[in-house]
Amino acid sequence: MTELLQKVRVIDPVSEIDELFDVLIADGYIREVASHISDISSDTQIRDCQGLVLGPGLVDLYSHSGEPGFEERETLLSLLQSAAAGGFTRVSILPDTSPAIDNPALVAQLQQKKAEGQRGRGAEENLSPLLPCSPAPLLHLWGAITLDVAGKQMTELADLASAGVVGFTDGKPLENLALVRGVLEYLQPLGKPVAFWPSDRQLAANGVMREGTDALRFGLPPIPASAETTAIAAMLELVATIGTPVHIMRVSTARSVELIASAKAAGLPITASTTWMHLLLDTKAVKSYHTSLHLDPPLGKPSDVVALRAGVRAGVIDAIAIDHTPYSYEEKVQAFAEAPPGAIGLELALPLLWQYLVETEEFTALELWRALSINPAECLGQKVSAILPHQPAELTLFDPQQTWKVERKSLYTLSQNTPWLGQQLQGRVVKTWC
Repeated sequence: MTELLQKVRVIDPVSEIDELFDVLIADGYIREVASHISDISSDTQIRDCQGLVLGPGLVDLYSHSGEPGFEERETLLSLLQSAAAGGFTRVSILPDTSPAIDNPALVAQLQQKKAEGQRGRGAEENLSPLLPCSPAPLLHLWGAITLDVAGKQMTELADLASAGVVGFTDGKPLENLALVRGVLEYLQPLGKPVAFWPSDRQLAANGVMREGTDALRFGLPPIPASAETTAIAAMLELVATIGTPVHIMRVSTARSVELIASAKAAGLPITASTTWMHLLLDTKAVKSYHTSLHLDPPLGKPSDVVALRAGVRAGVIDAIAIDHTPYSYEEKVQAFAEAPPGAIGLELALPLLWQYLVETEEFTALELWRALSINPAECLGQKVSAILPHQPAELTLFDPQQTWKVERKSLYTLSQNTPWLGQQLQGRVVKTWC
């Protein structure tokens, strides 16, 4: 199919462009980008894109899949569908599946499923009509650092690297610093990204909410900010000693932003990410006791949100991760402190971030798109192509004004654990080219 997008707002953080263009797409490639395109074939599909935004496909650094082990939460197919509906053309799943992604055999098995999904075919039926794009988004696999992501015994990292994992992480805190040091030394020659979630679980204890007056007011067990900052400080010391590049996941406090800024200024090879919900909500939102607001790390104070937003704009925090964490209805219908932490987000992140950061003019469109596309790709050691002729069409078309209601029938994901369930949102992805 040949498509002509007329008068679309092209947001390209690769080329630093935010302008109106006509864009011609054919056979999976961008054929022409110009102020006006008139020389087209008779079978070209023409779309009037006034008011719409076209940017590089979004890249999610880390999210959770239910499959294998918890398919009632999410399957690989529903994950791909949800990602495409949210504008994501690449998604990287964490290894905490059941069984964990800690051996080459499971990597090969999941890659086979991934290949079937990306061809638009399942084992029993042609699934392509269900996908919001064709082919499906690229699905990358993080390999586990430790066996069964238990934090005790190192996996065969070299074998996993040869099997094709995108990088290494447990997606859980690793408190054995001797093990962390050994991992950093071992991974140096492999050239694969490694990501850590620094959190001192002894300091966090049984807490479920950021320590402060709101935690006291709501009667919920607190987690001090130092549970994160002390672990980040220890991680930075190891990086300074060994020199292996490291990605720091799930940054959630103002002090963490300061520590990372200082480390980058000193030349340490680190990148960092926060999650989209930590940029939008703070502890005051927990007043509703909605269990989808039980996150780990917990939502920060208003001052943390201000610092995180400033950190993203300044490039101290490189990327915005979605950390999509699906749970069944039964798992989340518990008391706030008893419900497992996490929320879905692949279909919701772009509309909400655009509405509350770009529409309010706190972020430019380029700043937001950069943190959701080229920067997370770079953290994975990948590149995103500019929106230029002869480049692959890995693109997201977004309508900032389209309204829709978040409900079961409007979501591709199997789970509904989000505080925005039942609410009307403004902004939705129109189409994704993968």
